[in-house]
Amino acid sequence: MTKKIHKAVIPAAGFGTRFLPATKAIPKEMLALVDKPLIQYGVEEALAAGIDEIIIVTSRGKSAIEDHFDMSPELESSLEARGKTELLELTRKVSNMVLVSYVRQKEPLGLGHAVLQTRDMVGDEPFAVILPDDVIDAATPCLKQMVDVFGQVESSILATQIVEGPAISSYGVLDCDPVKDNPRLHAVKGLVEKPKQADAPSKNAIIGRYILTPHIFELLEHIPKGAGGELQLTDGIKGLLDTEKVFGYTFEGRRYDAGDKAGMLQATVDFALKRSDLGPGLREYLKQIRL
Repeated sequence: MTKKIHKAVIPAAGFGTRFLPATKAIPKEMLALVDKPLIQYGVEEALAAGIDEIIIVTSRGKSAIEDHFDMSPELESSLEARGKTELLELTRKVSNMVLVSYVRQKEPLGLGHAVLQTRDMVGDEPFAVILPDDVIDAATPCLKQMVDVFGQVESSILATQIVEGPAISSYGVLDCDPVKDNPRLHAVKGLVEKPKQADAPSKNAIIGRYILTPHIFELLEHIPKGAGGELQLTDGIKGLLDTEKVFGYTFEGRRYDAGDKAGMLQATVDFALKRSDLGPGLREYLKQIRL
């Protein structure tokens, strides 16, 4: 099996109900974090990890995602005629940043089902999965950290972070053992989906970055549907454990749950404060707020 990860799958077929009514007509993945849509952060992270092909899983009403990464001749002509060279370069950069392919998930049957739709496009090679709701701010992009580890272990890898207290019940959780000589790496023995705090096998919660071997497709095709009639990716990963090693990796960086309103607000403030054009003014404004 090749050590190189060439392709990344980005599931983007969900309804985004937590952001209604904004997402009634706009895909959740196109909501702006400062001045870029959420999905673009995921694409840029994939590029920084050496990925050269993106496969986006869409559904009805998601055409804005395709338009965003496509050429926009009318907009480019207008910007060029008005001498807006910086904006013109920015627009063209988005259109030309990477090869993007699309596949439809016709029914909302879960994350595992969304990943399964990409089987023919991924082929017989390891690949990455990026959930655009999880925005990770890191000096070395999270997926790049995982790709580097994959070159050493050549096995499926799940991004994890330590979650304390009752919040652990909102995540898939690893039953795992630490790997000698690498405190960030964990050998996975099992996975528990959204356990009660008392039943959680560890504090290692699964976050929305995965590197998976192609055997996952065969498993997803044959495992039974889980809760809500959905095909769960975690059930497929459990199947991998019967024949392959799977590792958890505690990444360096800060994760924001941008699929949640509070998380999106926190990310917006923090990302804006880091900007040289926005940070100083926003910082002064925040100092004036009576909290």
